[in-house]
Amino acid sequence: MLTEINQQDFEKELQSHENLVLDFYSTECPPCEALAPKFDSLAEFYGKDIRFVKMFRQGNRELAEKLGVKSSPTLIFYKNGKETGDRLIGGIKKGDIVKNLDSLLPAEQAEKIRSAIKPVVTHTEALVLGAGPGGMAAGIYLAQAKIDTLLVDQGLPGGQVTTTHQVSNYPGFVDPQKGYMLSHFMAEQAKAAGVKFKVAVDVNKVDLANKEVVVDGYETIKAKKIIISTGASPRYLNIPGEKEFYGKGISYCATCDAKYYHDKDVVIIGGGNTAVEESEFISKFASKITMIQQLPQLTANKTAQEKCFADPKINVLLEHEPRGFYKTDDDKMMVKVENLKTGETTDIVTDGVFVFVGMKPNTDFVNEPMDTDDWGYIKVDDEMRTSIPGVYAVGDVISKKYRQITTAVGDGTIASIACTREIEK
Repeated sequence: MLTEINQQDFEKELQSHENLVLDFYSTECPPCEALAPKFDSLAEFYGKDIRFVKMFRQGNRELAEKLGVKSSPTLIFYKNGKETGDRLIGGIKKGDIVKNLDSLLPAEQAEKIRSAIKPVVTHTEALVLGAGPGGMAAGIYLAQAKIDTLLVDQGLPGGQVTTTHQVSNYPGFVDPQKGYMLSHFMAEQAKAAGVKFKVAVDVNKVDLANKEVVVDGYETIKAKKIIISTGASPRYLNIPGEKEFYGKGISYCATCDAKYYHDKDVVIIGGGNTAVEESEFISKFASKITMIQQLPQLTANKTAQEKCFADPKINVLLEHEPRGFYKTDDDKMMVKVENLKTGETTDIVTDGVFVFVGMKPNTDFVNEPMDTDDWGYIKVDDEMRTSIPGVYAVGDVISKKYRQITTAVGDGTIASIACTREIEK
């Protein structure tokens, strides 16, 4: 069973139980809230073989610091008094917990426990796939219309907004808002409206035609309508430092972040339409721009290229390619760049980096035929209906010209109203 302990009890618990898992949690912590029901349910099945304990991190700082716990939640697994397996933090998925719990036990016992976890079916009127701004806006409208609404996401609420440094153009806020706080406000409003959340889950199967989604390997969610709000992801360079400094010096959105580089140096990675057109916008703020393009020429349209080459702030490095991102001692970004003609590498120190090598819609889960554009974005009508009956799509995952937080919220509003009318018929 699940027990709350204090740091004074820790050593005794550790010595008294062969297998133990400890959850350091905090209050007002969305990832902790997402973890709690998973941790509770697993304690019911594994509790006879593994001791489940939780500890309030802020009330037990001494032990947290001693164990090197720096974020909430943090799950630590122990075998015979020693830490083992993976230390799990943040948006923790049930599958990762199960993997580490199973590693504490003999294979036969772990299999026996897993086989006792019976499949369950959950029914809802509206299922929203994706907890970005579009999905949460849809959820708010649906719940306020008294539509039973369940929002599912493999990550935590907010989508790309959570990694945006500041948002200063969202209506209703005089002062710029940190991206993760704007996401938090949206999620709290959705919960207050009555939206139920299943976040940081493994989405195992999506059957859009039958309106069924399987999560965490055992729960089948059946809905009357589905709204897809899974967003889009930047195409990554997959080089050292990119993930570590995402949102901490590396950006993928000029509209979101260019204004924070007034009179500063920036580097732009890419030479296509997006990179070259966004350089014009970034030039309104930055004092110097270095554009890095791996090809012998830019590939943007001619008009955009002419403006780019005519801008005295912009220096274009053709046939160069980034090899890694690093931080200097004074917290500036440093880009290691290779000259593809000579093989020589140089380090460019800058205040920030913008990566524009394309976006891709998050539609890998779609197995049924669905109308999309040439880039894979979902086509919708003026009420956000897709080509699959009863399925809507909103936000960055759909085919449209502009992708912003406000446009996603507008899409979610339209879809939710249309969806509500269909359900109420």
